[in-house]
Amino acid sequence: MNIYFDNAATTPLREEVISTISKVMEDCFGNPSSTHAFGRTAKTHVETARKGIAKLINAAPNEIIFTSGGTESDNMILHCAVKDLDVKRIISSSIEHHAILHATDAIAQLFGTKIDYVKTDSNGVIDLDDLESLLKNDQDKTLVSLMHVNNEIGNILDLVQVGNLCHQHNAYFHTDAVQGIGHFTFDMEQLPVDFLSAAAHKFHGPKGVGFSFVRKNTGLQPFIHGGSQERGLRAGTESVHNIVGMCKALELAYENLETERKKVLEVKTYFMEQIRILYPEVQFNGMCDDLVHSTYTLVNIALPIPKDKALMLDFHLDLNGIACSKGSACQSGSQSGSHVLKSVRSERNEDWPSLRFSFSILNSREEVDQLIKVLRDF
Repeated sequence: MNIYFDNAATTPLREEVISTISKVMEDCFGNPSSTHAFGRTAKTHVETARKGIAKLINAAPNEIIFTSGGTESDNMILHCAVKDLDVKRIISSSIEHHAILHATDAIAQLFGTKIDYVKTDSNGVIDLDDLESLLKNDQDKTLVSLMHVNNEIGNILDLVQVGNLCHQHNAYFHTDAVQGIGHFTFDMEQLPVDFLSAAAHKFHGPKGVGFSFVRKNTGLQPFIHGGSQERGLRAGTESVHNIVGMCKALELAYENLETERKKVLEVKTYFMEQIRILYPEVQFNGMCDDLVHSTYTLVNIALPIPKDKALMLDFHLDLNGIACSKGSACQSGSQSGSHVLKSVRSERNEDWPSLRFSFSILNSREEVDQLIKVLRDF
C-alpha cells in the first residue's frame, strides 16, 4: 500500500485535468502568436483560461500573467519592483521560501537594494508591530514580500491586515500564495495586495506553469525579453495545454472547495489525534496544530526519537511505501537542514527528527492508520 502524504511538495493531477490537457495537446498545436486559424484557436484557449482564472479570484484578465510557476513569479515581481518601480528596500522574513530569500540576496548584490527581515516569534508568526516599525522608520520606497501560507509549518498570514499596513505607509505588498491558491478563496478586488504568485501543481494542476497577479497600472516592465506575449511582460511561446490545465484544476478546486476542505481537515485532525496517542510528547512545529491560524492541508511534527535511530526514519517510511517530507521538498537534498525549522525549534526538541505530512482530497483515515502502524513498528 503506497501512501502519498507530500501534497505540499506537489499534488497528483485530477483525472479531469489530465483529460483536458490531453485534448488540447491532441487538437491544438498552433502557436498563440500566429495569425492563422491554428494560432487563433490556441490564442483563444489561452485567453479563455486567463479570463477563467481571473474570474475565480475576482481579478481583471489583464492582471493575470502566465509564468512557469511560483519561483519565476516570485523572481519576476521582486526584480521588476526594484528595476521599474524605484523600490530601494525589500522587507521579507527569514522563513520565506528560497525563491524569495535567494532572489532578495541576488537583488541586493545586483542593485544594492536594502533587505530587511521582519521578526518572527517562536512559532514562526510574523511580528506585525515590528513590520510597522520597519515601515515607519525608513522612507525609502519599499516592497513587502511575505508568504500567505508557509510551505513548511503551515502558518497563515492575514493578508488584509498586512496589506493595509503596507499601503498606510505607501509600500507595495507582494505575497507568495503558492500554498494558498486553490485551498483558500481570494478576492483580489478587495484584498490590499499588489502582486501575488501561484503555481498550478499545488492544486492538482500540471507542473511547469503558474501565474502572477500584477495589479493594473503598477508600471512593471518586461522581465523576460523577446516577443510580445503576456502583455510584453513575459516573452516566450505560451504552454497552451498547461495553461488550460491550470485553469481546469483551479475551477475544480473552487467548485468543490468546502466539501474537500472538510474532508482534508478531517484527515489532518485524525492524524493529530493518532500521533498524540502514539507519541504523547510529540511537538508540532509552528502553528500547524492550530486549526484557525494554520492551513488544513499540512502538519509538521518533531518526534521524540533518539538521534541515532532517527537517521533511519526516512528510509523506514519510504521502505514501507509512505511519502512525506523532511522539511520541504526544496530542502530535501540539502545537508544544511530547514531554515524554517531552525527558527521555530526549541532546545528541547532540536535533535528530534521533524517530518511534514501534507494532505489532499485523495487521502483517508485508513492511510493515517497505516502510517501509525508503520511508526509503531519502527
